[in-house]
Amino acid sequence: MEQKHLLIVDGMALLFRSFFASAAMNQFIRLEDGTPSNGVQGFARHVMTAETLFQPTHLAICWDMGAHTFRNELFDGYKANRPAPPEEMLPQFDMAKEVSTLLGWTNFGVVGMEADDAIGSMVAKWKDEAKITVISGDRDLLQLLNPMTTIALTKKGYTEYNMYTEQLFVEEYGITPPQFAEVKAFMGDASDGYPGIKGIGPKTALQLIQTYGSIEGVLANIDALKPAQRTKILADTDMLHMSHRLATIHCEMDIALQLEDLRRKLYTTEHAQMLEQKGYRLIAKHARSLGVL
Repeated sequence: MEQKHLLIVDGMALLFRSFFASAAMNQFIRLEDGTPSNGVQGFARHVMTAETLFQPTHLAICWDMGAHTFRNELFDGYKANRPAPPEEMLPQFDMAKEVSTLLGWTNFGVVGMEADDAIGSMVAKWKDEAKITVISGDRDLLQLLNPMTTIALTKKGYTEYNMYTEQLFVEEYGITPPQFAEVKAFMGDASDGYPGIKGIGPKTALQLIQTYGSIEGVLANIDALKPAQRTKILADTDMLHMSHRLATIHCEMDIALQLEDLRRKLYTTEHAQMLEQKGYRLIAKHARSLGVL
């Protein structure tokens, strides 16, 4: 019986990573009409390389669908301080989805939700049907680890990852993966714009959850804490709960797709021709170098 292996790609993470890796050297790899394509071409090459490394039977690319999500409704400051994407990147969001479709990859995203939520919902839906590998640069996804799911955090180039299994995570952090969102609730996340408990950093946040198991466990033992910690937490309990809601990946999205809809397709010379006609020659060249075209 076939062992199904679903590769879920955080499209936003790879697109941003690819864009900034080359934009820093002013290499925008423009198409004939002048449109920058560096992020798109890097993103596609990264995914193709991942296919050869992980040999999945199924593949999905998850995307944010706009900057405004349900988390902005919960908290005005959510991601409020993030700079707007550079002008050269703006056309590449749609271009990346177009290239994905051209190559037979399934794009998935829902307006009002983040790519993380799409990934989490896919993991929840198919964790009993397939081995799952998630590619991203976002450590928040570690809360999704389970016995059938591995998180591959981008490290260097297209081939190096920090591979996290549930067992490795428990050994390294001393908590279970779902408890990671509770750690984040205490320490906050400057990049996502929620403060957690001011004055409590990652080390203390982790120690609190290791010791008391949960936010409710900490609050139930508040008198056992150091006076300074007690004061900080009691002053910001509402924000603590809000930060937990913001940090928790929503895993209950309705996914109309079936697992078989995500089955990988073989590449053909037609794919190469379409890529080259549209100006994506680096992707076609990379595919040939991998031996998939």
